[in-house]
Amino acid sequence: MRLSPTRRSTPTRLRERASTDRADLYAVLDEGLVCHVGVVRDGAPVVLPTGYGRIDDTVYVHGSTGAGWLRVSDGAPVCLTVTHVDGVVYARSVFHHSMNYRSAVVHGPARVVTDPAERMAGLRAVAEQLSPGSWEHAREPNAREMAATVVIALDLAEASVKMRSGPPGDEDFDIEEGGRWAGVLPVVTTFGDPEPDPTLDEVATPAHVRNR
Repeated sequence: MRLSPTRRSTPTRLRERASTDRADLYAVLDEGLVCHVGVVRDGAPVVLPTGYGRIDDTVYVHGSTGAGWLRVSDGAPVCLTVTHVDGVVYARSVFHHSMNYRSAVVHGPARVVTDPAERMAGLRAVAEQLSPGSWEHAREPNAREMAATVVIALDLAEASVKMRSGPPGDEDFDIEEGGRWAGVLPVVTTFGDPEPDPTLDEVATPAHVRNR
């Protein structure tokens, strides 16, 4: 399925890096751990990092009912972004330094989720995005915790994806002149060894943590 670009979601620069393949959008979102959500609060823009999760063509974010940025009215415009940096691109000229990256930008109205089943499903999606396997292992939220939590949904109808890969795009005269290094320094995110909570009793590290 293809994305349907709108005025807001159509790149105006380096359009050759854009993708209209919805599978690319899903891939960028599904690999991320943190998104940035932009909202307008008291007449000023606010952009904050938070966890998120995806179910089909809907992204969910959650937070405390006391969080000011989540006090958005139903239908308020929001912008959600996810970015992966895959490499630092060193060019022969500073002008052509760049990054290899994959990014997604989603525009749309915020929907405050009130249906109990969807709220629980959205929270599960957020938990599984950050820590796959945790929903089946840990205790589910109780009624008090659910009452203290806001769940926001954002449809993926209006979204864009851009990606860059490969070596620097140096000028021919810089290449011919020589004498300066150029290339890509890969950026890789890895997980370390699990560090058990010091208050644990004889509980072994579960496979969904150990094998991450």
